[in-house]
Amino acid sequence: MRDQPRHGVSYPLPMLNLGGVAETMEEDHPGEHLTDDHHLYYRDTLFPNSILIPVTIICLLLFLVGVAGNTMTILIIQRFKDMKTTTNLYLSSMAVSDLVIFLSLPFHLYRLWRYVPWIFGGLLCRLLHYINEGCTYATILHITALSVERYLAICFPLRAMAVVTKRRVRYVIASLWAFALLSAAPMLVLVGVEYDNNTHPDYSTRQCKHTAYAVSSGLLHTMIWVSTAYFFCPMLCLTFLYGSIGRKLWRSRNDLRGPSASGRVRAHRQTVRILAVVVLAFAVCWLPFHIGRNLFTHSDDYSEAQLSQNFNVASMVLFYLSASINPVLYNLMSRKYRAAVHRLLPLGGPCQPRPVQQRLSPGEHVSVPSSSKSFTGV
Repeated sequence: MRDQPRHGVSYPLPMLNLGGVAETMEEDHPGEHLTDDHHLYYRDTLFPNSILIPVTIICLLLFLVGVAGNTMTILIIQRFKDMKTTTNLYLSSMAVSDLVIFLSLPFHLYRLWRYVPWIFGGLLCRLLHYINEGCTYATILHITALSVERYLAICFPLRAMAVVTKRRVRYVIASLWAFALLSAAPMLVLVGVEYDNNTHPDYSTRQCKHTAYAVSSGLLHTMIWVSTAYFFCPMLCLTFLYGSIGRKLWRSRNDLRGPSASGRVRAHRQTVRILAVVVLAFAVCWLPFHIGRNLFTHSDDYSEAQLSQNFNVASMVLFYLSASINPVLYNLMSRKYRAAVHRLLPLGGPCQPRPVQQRLSPGEHVSVPSSSKSFTGV
């Protein structure tokens, strides 16, 4: 058993599994009677109630915020014509991805409270991993493509005016989804329902986890590297893009002329500020998972394996935080988004979105798809 990862996070998604911790405990204490405190961590539940209850409450709150916020984002962008900008098309697609991710939350919580047996069958086990993996890839690809668009719009506005159109953006979004789902396809064969003893399967030990074949063939570790590349390579690209955008805005801050110059400057800054925060939030939510997984993939010590599970449950919370936080950021940072929310759900009296639209719109007619177009809606 020493050749298998111990902590259940050996694939690029925080799906919980403590079987490795139990195995490590038994190997470290052969023939010994394990106390109730030891059994607490590898029998029916993964963690004590002092951890299970707060984590469950947090995840349910994230579910409510994420489903409501992402649904509202989609409705706003699809309903209001002035919100259907090229940038908002990307954000709407990202909202769809986040909504799909929340479909897996009930199963994650089930495994958190009762990791064995897995009662939902092998097909659902594989689909959960595949869909979440594909949606995660799709999100980072959308963020990267959106940032490239902003880079072109700000650094090469005339070229962007001719190249970036809504029709082409829709084609790009479809391509991003296709590539993300294709990249995640190996998860369909790398995970499944496994037993403690596959020779004499015991129903009570069924787990949704990586298969023995995935480990022995080396495909599991290959997939880990693919997932790691999916995170760090785009992060490097985004660092370059936003560094270039910031340098361009700083150098050209005194070059804009005309009655709409101040509006364009505000629109540029608003766009970069919001997108940069979205990127930062994604990085903060996913960096601990990648660090923890690479630190603990080969844990053979019980204490290390148990510590890796703490990273695992934290990664699960951050995973759902990343799927719910974007609408909150839009609402906090974009007056246009708040105005659109009031138009969609009139609350607290009449709303007058026109002044906001006039304030943010000049850039739309100058350098499409300039930053004004980016956050004309969100």
